Amino acid sequence: MRVFSTILVTGGAGFIGSSFIRFLLSKESGFSGQIINIDCITYAGNLRNLVAIQKQYGGNRYHFIKADICDAIEVSNIFLKYKIDAVVHFAAETHVDRSIANPEMFAKTNVLGTFILLEAARKNWQGRDNFLFHHVSTDEVYGSLASYLPVKESAAYSPRSPYSASKASSNHFVMAYYHTYGLPVTMTISSNNYGPYQYPEKFIPLMVKNMLEGRALPVYGDGRNIRDWIYVDDHSRAIWAVINGAKEGEVYNVGGDNELENIVLLTMLIEIVSKEAGIEKSELQSQVRFIKDRPGHDRHYAIDCTKIKDDLGWKQKCSFEQGLKQTVCWYIKNKFWTTVPSKLN
Repeated sequence: MRVFSTILVTGGAGFIGSSFIRFLLSKESGFSGQIINIDCITYAGNLRNLVAIQKQYGGNRYHFIKADICDAIEVSNIFLKYKIDAVVHFAAETHVDRSIANPEMFAKTNVLGTFILLEAARKNWQGRDNFLFHHVSTDEVYGSLASYLPVKESAAYSPRSPYSASKASSNHFVMAYYHTYGLPVTMTISSNNYGPYQYPEKFIPLMVKNMLEGRALPVYGDGRNIRDWIYVDDHSRAIWAVINGAKEGEVYNVGGDNELENIVLLTMLIEIVSKEAGIEKSELQSQVRFIKDRPGHDRHYAIDCTKIKDDLGWKQKCSFEQGLKQTVCWYIKNKFWTTVPSKLN
């Protein structure tokens, strides 16, 4: 097991990053060092995700710095000031629709930002025995499945949106730094995450929010696009397992083993919201709107996460039914958490 004293988390105010920070500071992780969270707080970053952490650990084991990973000077200064010995890189633009509307922003943050972090890590690593750069990526880099067999880590990349292309590029940069410079790296490639605190532009929170507000429930195409879903806290546990137990240069798929068509998932959400919020099911069903499919919309994602289970003994703790109900109930109870437009872009 690796032991780190100071972990730099990028994008820690976001959905997955904040889950990871909460996990790191829980008894389950066993981590006893400090966390430096840098986040530039774009629309999807929310410091309310970490209010309890700030109150309990702020100024001691937890430090928040508002910073852009594309600012090379600021990033370098942070490495020097805090003597970083591990990086867990979440910071990214992640929404496909936004990448279609503004691809430059995705190229800048996801590619240039990752490069700047890698350079800072390389210059501050200098062959130290105890250092690791962990990169968090997405199953969208593999593209739409040619068959119904889940893809393994060895599968070729086939990105079809500016978002997935930018993440595929960042993955290649990370592995290039491992092979060229010997920088100690690990990587996880995850399926769709869900859970509390997710910004309501992604499918599950958007649908729940719109149901509660009586708005349309927009479904692309015929609604039969298939995605695999993992509860966000299970993803955080997987990342920690990789950071502690994986060999340098290893890549692991992290999935939920929950492949569902979007329209099937929407039906499940309608059932839960109807029951938990007391809204007639027929009323919610009448809000469904099938809309024009987006360009390059991948039909089916699914990843094989046998490797992480066999190598590191990780497995999902939260069943999909349990996680989905917990998530919906959280949004019902926390309507105040954020107010955003119901649009997809």
